[in-house]
Amino acid sequence: MPYIAVAVGIVLAIADQIIKFFVSTNLKEIGSVSVIDNLLSFTYVENNGVAFGSFAGNRWIFVVLTTALIAAILIYMFKKKPKSKLFYASVALVIGGGIGNLIDRIFYGYVIDYISLSFFPPVCNFADYCITVGTVLLMVYVLFFSEVGKKELKNDKT
Repeated sequence: MPYIAVAVGIVLAIADQIIKFFVSTNLKEIGSVSVIDNLLSFTYVENNGVAFGSFAGNRWIFVVLTTALIAAILIYMFKKKPKSKLFYASVALVIGGGIGNLIDRIFYGYVIDYISLSFFPPVCNFADYCITVGTVLLMVYVLFFSEVGKKELKNDKT
């Protein structure tokens, strides 16, 4: 299972880079295109920070932190070999999104964002959503399905 999670993560990172290539090639000059009026638009943004553009200008710190986080996930995954498919799905999303944004930071110095939702002001990208969904799924796994989560729930009931 760990190898499948890594392979899925790589496929997600490749998909992210392909999307960003088309966005930077076709959208950079235009700036913004409405896809669904008052709901979804594609807006080209160069984000040199992290979530919502915060901590801008710390490129190499984010490169090191992202690399360390991905390495920690890989080490844990291959050493412990959890049995849960939910665990592997969640880390595949986090790894894929992390690698996708890491590539941008290393080669461009910023992350290309382009998905703009009317009800969620920050402009994000496919990798950001992979990381977000993966993190939520990982929290669900840890809280409700891992041995640590099961022990905590058992202790709360007694």
